[in-house]
Amino acid sequence: MVDDSILRHGDSLREVDEELSDYGEIEELELDLLLEAIYRLRGFDFRHYLRSSLRRRVRHRMNLEKLPTISSLLGKVLHEEGFMEKLLEDFSIKVTEMFRDPEFFLAFRQKVVPHLQGLDELRIWHAGCATGEEVYSMAILLQEEGLLDRSIIYATDMSKIAIAQAKQGKFPLKRMQAYTRNYLQAGGTREFSAYYKTDHAYAFFQPEIKGHMMFAEHNLATDGSFNEFHVILCRNVLIYFDPELQSRVHRVLTDSLAPSGFLVLGGKESFLSPHKSSFAEHAPEERIFRKL
Repeated sequence: MVDDSILRHGDSLREVDEELSDYGEIEELELDLLLEAIYRLRGFDFRHYLRSSLRRRVRHRMNLEKLPTISSLLGKVLHEEGFMEKLLEDFSIKVTEMFRDPEFFLAFRQKVVPHLQGLDELRIWHAGCATGEEVYSMAILLQEEGLLDRSIIYATDMSKIAIAQAKQGKFPLKRMQAYTRNYLQAGGTREFSAYYKTDHAYAFFQPEIKGHMMFAEHNLATDGSFNEFHVILCRNVLIYFDPELQSRVHRVLTDSLAPSGFLVLGGKESFLSPHKSSFAEHAPEERIFRKL
């Protein structure tokens, strides 16, 4: 004979499960409405970003604002001046550092640079450049390899604030020790401190390094190709997109790359068919591909 209290407890657990399931469906609908509002109002399309990442960032903003639901967050997006910008910055990924993954920069120096030496002009695109640390790293590498004078580095990101920071060429001085280690592991040939001046808080990189960079806002989710490039770096950006958006961005990157040009992806990123057939693995361990 089964205890009635157990049955009642089982019933209550099922009711809780059903309520949680209903709540999850409601939350998903609220998130859909929020992303649709952002797209319609500002043209930023996050509808095909990975939901797990978006949920974390939405909940973070809800906690900061002490909001109980995504619907209440949507209300602030629609009616509170300046709140949209806060949320867009939450959605912008800014994980970066100078000579990030030094083994990649060493491989680029050794395995890609020799193929670029014969070009009269070199155009490079850093897609999703965040605050620009890796852009300055590439400029330093190109200078050491005698390529910077004939190079233009186009650096883009969806974040207006990140682009503004990148243009300054100003980075916290406290990070320079770690960046120096990265630089040396990446095959650097000079004193890293020769590339910047300092005050008590920041390192300011040389104007001749900055002079070969062009920073602009660009959204990979909605914007298309804007030039033909010999090298495109899109590292650790695609991991935040669903397969449909990844495929679209692959097409933009492929169309933007010159014949025999090089495409660099992040360590956990790979091509989706049919774009994979357009490339050969050049340095697969560092996710460097060459267009056929």
